[in-house]
Amino acid sequence: MTVTPPRASPQVRPASRADLLEVFRIEQAAFPQPWPYGAFEGFLGQEGFLVAADDTGVVGYVVADTVPNHGRPLGHVKDIAVHPDRRGEGLGATLLERALEVLRAADASRVKLEVRASNEAAIHLYRQFGFRHHHTVPRYYDDGEDALVMVRSF
Repeated sequence: MTVTPPRASPQVRPASRADLLEVFRIEQAAFPQPWPYGAFEGFLGQEGFLVAADDTGVVGYVVADTVPNHGRPLGHVKDIAVHPDRRGEGLGATLLERALEVLRAADASRVKLEVRASNEAAIHLYRQFGFRHHHTVPRYYDDGEDALVMVRSF
């Protein structure tokens, strides 16, 4: 009988150039309209570009940053995804929690994100972290689906 050793818990760390191909592959698997590879290159070195990685490689990532907003930065979770084979392990929550820590440390007063209106799993996760529906942007996505803009305060 072959016994598979337990997986090591993924560690969250800043993304590196060596992670980009795996991040891009997860992006392609996760979204019907994936970001281009070059978009991730542009976020390298930013504190809010984090990956969850274990001995198998990158299993998830988050991209978050801040923009000026009336004297105090507004945080923006731009992208977050977990490899389809690793969903349900709490990795999305871990990545979101770490991104929120980065945004809080950057003195963000609030954080926003956009999510497909049909993405019930993501909406549920965001609500667990205190995000509330702020408004809807009709036909936000190229395929015509609406986006829910969700916001939370610190």
